[in-house]
Amino acid sequence: MPAAKPFAPLPEPGDIVYCRFPETLGTPGPKPRPALVIGLVDFADGSRGVRVAYGTSQKVTALKSGEFAITPADVAAYELAGLSYPTKFDLRSTQDLPYTDEWFRVSPTPAYGATPKLGSLHASLFRRAEAALAASR
Repeated sequence: MPAAKPFAPLPEPGDIVYCRFPETLGTPGPKPRPALVIGLVDFADGSRGVRVAYGTSQKVTALKSGEFAITPADVAAYELAGLSYPTKFDLRSTQDLPYTDEWFRVSPTPAYGATPKLGSLHASLFRRAEAALAASR
């Protein structure tokens, strides 16, 4: 199997990326999905990666503690996020992952070039995201 290729530059917290979020620890998920970058991480081997929160288009109207949604009703925020469907992010479900082609895919609508970045969290959603983060702790 070829070595994983890193993407550069690293995304920033608040970016939304196309990620193969793991269903089983240590194994990339079967399909890419939106994930919210909530931080950057330093791994023991000296490499850097990202901490991402799980995103799904399922049950978007049934939010639990630690979740928030971005929907077309958010107009400008939805557009900036680069999402194709209403999506909720679960800040209780996070993973630290290398920012490589093993875990991430180039966006299907590459507005940011050949990177996994779909879009960014709009400033109007910061309070919603912060509330979900606080509830996740």
